[in-house]
Amino acid sequence: MIWTIILIPFLGTALGATCVFFMKDEMKQTTQKGLGGFAAGVMVAASFFSLILPALEQAQSMGKLRFIPSAIGFFIGMLFLLVLDMVIPHIHIDKSEEGPRSGLKRTTKLVLAVTLHNLPEGMAVGVVAAGWRYGNETISFMGALALAIGIAIQNFPEGAIVSMPLRAEGVAKWRTFLYGVLSGVVEPIGAVLVLGAAGLLIPTMPYLLSFAAGAMMYVVVEELVPEMAEGKHSNIGTISFALGFIIMMILDVALG
Repeated sequence: MIWTIILIPFLGTALGATCVFFMKDEMKQTTQKGLGGFAAGVMVAASFFSLILPALEQAQSMGKLRFIPSAIGFFIGMLFLLVLDMVIPHIHIDKSEEGPRSGLKRTTKLVLAVTLHNLPEGMAVGVVAAGWRYGNETISFMGALALAIGIAIQNFPEGAIVSMPLRAEGVAKWRTFLYGVLSGVVEPIGAVLVLGAAGLLIPTMPYLLSFAAGAMMYVVVEELVPEMAEGKHSNIGTISFALGFIIMMILDVALG
């Protein structure tokens, strides 16, 4: 069952990458804003309901200071993604800004941008799966499954968002699909690595949960929200954000 939780988000990315075979070579701005807003809404809800709340519950023995693990873990998670964003050569999904200069091709930078997006999601699934596997009373199998399904749902539009720019760059459809699928491989890899390390770090589970939340929120604040809010049709992104948040909240409450 643990592998089911780990692989479900990757499946969402792979299915999203298939959009290159059915959509036009360049995605409409309205569609991109809607999909980006939906993905952001899911990630925000997942960060709060599936990661921050369990972290706070697990630190109840600290009384009024139970916020400390969540605050520290969240900040380190944000800082971790910030460092990766500064170090790894990539292009932001909307192609408005480039990361560090390098000799890499533009298409390679786009793939690296996708990978940077998927890493914190894989880490989040790995941390929650570890909590369930090692018998943490605040995390159930259904709760871990809800997070995996929620991330898979948001990975579908995200898979389309990150694949279409590659197609617009002139990359062949089958190669674009392959790049999209390979970019999602980082999710199960990240989940497995965190799962293995969590076995040695069970006492720090509140920190790990909050770390994953911080990493996910970095992607939301740095990439998804600015993309959906700038320019025309920002209302589409806002409404889609609300829908994504509601769906993830329902999944977590109903299944968790």
